Order: sequence, then C-alpha cells, then structure tokens
Amino acid sequence: MTDVRIVFRKYGGALHWNHSAKVLGEDEHGVWVAVPGGTVARKGEGPPVVWETTAIMLFPRDGWWTASFNSPPHRAEVYVDVTTVPEWRDGEVTMLDLDLDVIRMRDGRLILDDEDEFAEHQVLLGYPQQMIDRAEETARWLMGAVGGRQGPFGGAHSKWLDQAGGSNTA
Repeated sequence: MTDVRIVFRKYGGALHWNHSAKVLGEDEHGVWVAVPGGTVARKGEGPPVVWETTAIMLFPRDGWWTASFNSPPHRAEVYVDVTTVPEWRDGEVTMLDLDLDVIRMRDGRLILDDEDEFAEHQVLLGYPQQMIDRAEETARWLMGAVGGRQGPFGGAHSKWLDQAGGSNTA
C-alpha cells in the first residue's frame, strides 16, 4: 500500500484537517484510502488528535466531495465533506473544505451539518458565487444519495473496510 498525505484546506489556503493514510485502490467510484485506528491527525497546526476507529475515505475523480466510512463503534457511519474536487500530486491529495457536511449516523439519522459555518465563510472568506452554488448543489445531491444509499453510499466501502482491518458491523 502506498502512503499518502491527506490535506484539507480552507478557501484562501489555510491548513485544515491533515493526516496520513494508505492508498488501497481504485474503482468506478474513485480512489479509496485507509485511515487506521490510531492515526494522528491535526486541525491546522493545532494539537494532535488520535482517531480511535478505522475509516475508509473515498476521493471521487470529479466530485465536489470526499467521504469517510467509519467502523463501529464510531457513531457516524458515513461522513461526507463538501469540498472542491480532490487533487493528487507528489504523494498528497488536497481539496478545499467548503464547510457543509452530510452525515449518516449509525442509527439512520441523516444530518446536513455546518450550514451556519458555510454562511459565515461565504462572507468572511469571500467564496465566489459559483463555488457557493456548486457547494449547495452538491449538498442537496449528497442528502439524496447518502440517505438513499445510492452509488458509493450503498455499501461499496465494505470490501475496502474489510481490507483495511476495520469491521463494517455494529
């Protein structure tokens, strides 16, 4: 497995969540990476945070999102960040985090999170209107796809999670 650095940034370039991972492979949905339990991550230059459970992340080739599929007992089964299209270069995948998150909890609840942060950053960070429109359109699509378990959100992650040593059962 190839090591990769995952780097989320905010509009304007400020460092956001960043951590290491291992590339597992590709399929029709995009590139899948493993983030094993015990991975140390940082939010910007903040203190290290240790992630206790294994996650599989999916980076689509042309989608405005990135997805994490968490192993139990993590409460969020699926956590999707609305982002710019992920870009790969020099052992790193990077994208701009556009605040909005679509979360499917393990109990089935579907949440659109951080709408307040998205509204605030439109002004504070000066998001272009085209980026605002694309982020809102992506969030609407994700609410339907994640909630309806369509496409990559319908169990495609299971084999990758098993390969990474995570368990997909609660």
